[in-house]
Amino acid sequence: MAKEVAGQLKLQIKGGAANPSPPVGPALGSKGLNIMDFCKQFNARTQDKAGKILPVVITYYADKSFDFIVKTPPVAVQLLEASKAKGGSAEPNRLKIAAITWEQVEAIAREKMTDLNCFTLESAMRMVAGTARSMGITVKGKFPQNINI
Repeated sequence: MAKEVAGQLKLQIKGGAANPSPPVGPALGSKGLNIMDFCKQFNARTQDKAGKILPVVITYYADKSFDFIVKTPPVAVQLLEASKAKGGSAEPNRLKIAAITWEQVEAIAREKMTDLNCFTLESAMRMVAGTARSMGITVKGKFPQNINI
């Protein structure tokens, strides 16, 4: 018989660095979940992605047990890594902070494809390029016509 789902939590935590301090401790503690158990499991699963910000969706049940799914890093974080910029532009329509290539956009789109709500790589690349544009990052060149899936 399936467990009764009591709710879900969404957090963004650095890989391999979950600890009972905020935001993890208060979020889990208020639901009555075992904080240290979550931290140990999360750190074990994400030790290969140490230092990267990872979204995690925690589903907790009525019996105070939980499951969690670790997603890929946000597109904005990956764009900042690819462009080697410190942060997004305050005025993205006027002040451009960096430039990336369509190959970098394609690599980010391929990695993020499982978490995006699109079906083709082309539409995923357009979503990533839109995020880059809203951050003040320009994409060099023309959109590639023949995309290998």
